[in-house]
Amino acid sequence: MLELSFPFYKPMLWSKLFIPTLRENPAEAEVPSHQLLLRAGYIRQLSAGIYNYLFLAQRSLLKIQQIVRQEMDAIGGQEMYLPALNPAEVWQESGRWDVMGDNLFRLKDRFGRDLCLGMTHEEVMTVIARGELRSYKQLPQIWYQIQTKFRDEPRPKSGLLRVRQFIMKDSYTFDMDQAGLDAAYDKHYRAYCRIFDRCGLAYTAVEAHSGAMGGSQSHEFMVASEAGEDFVAVCPGCGYAANLEKAVSAPAAPAAADPAGDLAPEEFHTPGRKTIAEVAAFTGLPETSQMKSLVVVADGKPVLLMLRGDHQLSETKLGALVNDPEFRTAHPEEIRQWFGAEAGSLGPVGVKNMPILADQALVGRRNMIAGANKDDYHLRHVTLGEDFQAEIRDLRQAAAGDLCATCGGTLEIRKCVEIGHIFKLGYKYSESMGLRVLNAAGKEVTPIMGSYGIGIERILAAAIELYHDKDGMILPPSIAPFQVVITPANNSDAAQREAAQRVYGDCQALGLDALLDDRDERPGVKFKDADLIGLPYRIVIGKKLAAGLVELVERKSRQSADVAVADAAAAVKGRLT
Repeated sequence: MLELSFPFYKPMLWSKLFIPTLRENPAEAEVPSHQLLLRAGYIRQLSAGIYNYLFLAQRSLLKIQQIVRQEMDAIGGQEMYLPALNPAEVWQESGRWDVMGDNLFRLKDRFGRDLCLGMTHEEVMTVIARGELRSYKQLPQIWYQIQTKFRDEPRPKSGLLRVRQFIMKDSYTFDMDQAGLDAAYDKHYRAYCRIFDRCGLAYTAVEAHSGAMGGSQSHEFMVASEAGEDFVAVCPGCGYAANLEKAVSAPAAPAAADPAGDLAPEEFHTPGRKTIAEVAAFTGLPETSQMKSLVVVADGKPVLLMLRGDHQLSETKLGALVNDPEFRTAHPEEIRQWFGAEAGSLGPVGVKNMPILADQALVGRRNMIAGANKDDYHLRHVTLGEDFQAEIRDLRQAAAGDLCATCGGTLEIRKCVEIGHIFKLGYKYSESMGLRVLNAAGKEVTPIMGSYGIGIERILAAAIELYHDKDGMILPPSIAPFQVVITPANNSDAAQREAAQRVYGDCQALGLDALLDDRDERPGVKFKDADLIGLPYRIVIGKKLAAGLVELVERKSRQSADVAVADAAAAVKGRLT
């Protein structure tokens, strides 16, 4: 082993560090980031969705957090640290104690008082604000923290992408009016772009739905990856991008033209044909020529939904329209009571006992097929606006091949990993929790709020999903645990050991985050391990040392160059700037 004695710093020697690499992919790991985080010795699972972050992971996560802190501080953010353990009362005040359902970890203390583990901290931040903010002179405020969060995820999977305990940067803004919130939102949007740029990610900001967070506007920051669980509609032409649950589009043209003429509805027998596909096969007409009937119960009342046969309902859009995100599908006995028929034979003609919402894609269509509200029967020649009346709404989920509502281009659907989400909360929390301040006229008013989150581990996992090969990770230098590894090929060669020590010292003097691989291992083992853990640069001290040269290898491109021993550290520094 190399024996180093540097007076001003403690050297990072691979032989002294805990880096438990694995040669084979663990059986439980499916996506690349999970496989490589385990193989490279970054993480170890404690239980489902709960991980130990080992030495290398912690170094990377701390670097990510430092980037986040710098950019948050740059927009006037003030860092706090709030309890993960929250009393139920504050969540009950906002109404989220019931809304969050089983996703919220709940427990009781020894006195039987209800508590929960925080998923986010809108409520706690609002409690602080209402106790301390009194005047418009104290606003605006930007408060943030980097803290452990908890979510009782029913199906943890994909390593750090879907977990039960995670680290999040969450920030909250308090402003006097909408213009102030708009400015705070824009500050965060730009700060997030700088953060993700500095972390080396290829990402897209997309329009999103606010969900249980509430609010008027939100954007998600997405990284395209097959490991993701979100779907994003993207127009390559104009750059429009939105989460699939939020995306708007014009449907592709139907597969067949509608029958011409002012035709009256006509009943026909469809024995045993209940699904759209079965009726299409029976009639010889495509699914685009049919109407799909769905019955839901929202706020305790039935609603009939009509969509084109090949389209899917966007539950998110519907939840917002009926102002009930907890709406449910009607039960079979309810459907029989309301329609006199079973699901599969339902339609809008003659329905008077409930409101009807029709998707925009049905506007202008004529003489379509719909259920007859009679078992095993359907109607042909059904036309919206003539044979039934309905409220026209955007109900459908966008699909690949749809037309962009902005430019008319063709939409693509991409799987993505969400790495950040920003919300204009509005008055949801400040109003419900009694936050008031005095304005310039001395009148009591309610501040408006925003909420902004970043998944710290997700940045690391997304980077690995983006940048890896068969040999391991290819981490961006800004978030890699080390920027460069110095590797003497033959550790028993005194000259190589001495040169490695000198290069390592040069790296330290230039402020490079360097690792010295002083292990008594074959060169191939050392090279494989360096590739596996994703270090951006490797300086190899080998046979060319006799000519005063070392080899500088870039992990990303695999390109190598011979440089003078004395210039090796500066060469790495130059490539990083």
